[in-house]
Amino acid sequence: MATTTTGRLTVPRATLHYEVRGRGPMLLISQSGEGGAGRSADLVDRLTDAYTVVTYDRRGLSRSVMEDPGRGVTMAEHADDVHRLLAELTDEPALMLGCSLGAVIGLHLSVRHPGQLSVLVAHEPVAPRLLPAAERAHHEAELAEIQRLYRREGLVPAFKVIAEVLGIDPAGPEAEPGLTPQPMTPGRIADFGFFIEHDFTAVIGDTLPVTELKGTPTRIVPAAGRTTPRSVFDHRCARELAVLLGTELIEFPGGHNGNTSHPRAYAARLRQVLRTT
Repeated sequence: MATTTTGRLTVPRATLHYEVRGRGPMLLISQSGEGGAGRSADLVDRLTDAYTVVTYDRRGLSRSVMEDPGRGVTMAEHADDVHRLLAELTDEPALMLGCSLGAVIGLHLSVRHPGQLSVLVAHEPVAPRLLPAAERAHHEAELAEIQRLYRREGLVPAFKVIAEVLGIDPAGPEAEPGLTPQPMTPGRIADFGFFIEHDFTAVIGDTLPVTELKGTPTRIVPAAGRTTPRSVFDHRCARELAVLLGTELIEFPGGHNGNTSHPRAYAARLRQVLRTT
């Protein structure tokens, strides 16, 4: 197993925790949901022989501390954090896997800092601005309603609706065996709370310049889970991104969280995609 190097990086109004493992071209993984630096450990373990893998806690989560957590966060700030982190670690264009919210961060980075990413695999970006206006408004209202549900009734009822909106089947598809446990610790519960309260607001108020994605030098690879229902929000966003860029939608094993439920197959597919882009 590759040795893990940890670090702290001061950014505007926050301090980021990050981890680096492996050897080879730099590959940054930006997680979905409440996922921090260790969320996709099983996936990272299967990539460190070929890549220097960087993971981190997004600002507001776990060990990445904000000066004023109540102030909230924007997608542009998330992208600026990744820009500063990569600038700290390398002066070469990096590879990036962005999952869900992490994919939107990568799209912002591709536009705002051209050339910093050579390839972005954007797995089911939660980016309403990719959708037609009426559909966009509908899904932004869905996210706002989940926030209200969370405030009224707590995390468990909100989980159920999040799973429905994103097409996550809690009972399947059957995950690969031998996965690292991800218990619902108090810290993880707190991270879910920040994600729903603040990252949902960031998505609703996002200012992603969609039309500029076609001109970025980053090779953007739209991706979706093989078992994610085609009708749900995140799969629709991935398809619209592919249409916008005039490219095909690449399928990955598993569903919305295939990076954690099917790390072996997902790593193999990611290697294949990165080799051919």
